[in-house]
Amino acid sequence: MTKFIELLSYTIPTIVTGFVAYYFFKTYTKTEENKIQLSILKANQKQALPIKLQAYERMTLYLERINPSKLILRINSVNNDKEAYLQSLINTIELEFEHNLAQQIYISEKCWSVIITSKNATIHILKKTAKLNTVSNAQELREAILKKMLDILPPSNTALSFIKDEVKNII
Repeated sequence: MTKFIELLSYTIPTIVTGFVAYYFFKTYTKTEENKIQLSILKANQKQALPIKLQAYERMTLYLERINPSKLILRINSVNNDKEAYLQSLINTIELEFEHNLAQQIYISEKCWSVIITSKNATIHILKKTAKLNTVSNAQELREAILKKMLDILPPSNTALSFIKDEVKNII
């Protein structure tokens, strides 16, 4: 019996020490794994940030280009036909949008939704202005759009404000 108690007096502390060492080793390795993952995440963010900022820059440029006041200065009417000019404006907005479709990967869902809403609202304003009875040709449509932009804030300005706020939060 004495031998058994003596054996237990050596075995129990060894087992307890083994469990403590195992616990500390497991905790240490978990901490080291977390450090490695954090350093990889930081490295990825350093590489991704310039790409994200470039996407926001491109979408800012897009929104500036679809601002109706700037759009009608860039796009001229070929034959002064109101419907052809309206279609030309809408096609320009859609082509610019399609050119920047890949940017949605790098910006937030909410920001992308705001940009789409801005695009659709701009097209709606152009179509609504073209339906006015006082507008019969492309030149009158251009003037009506300019007058309308004096009265209301272009949808692209709202989207630009949203982008600026989002970029401030990223940086």
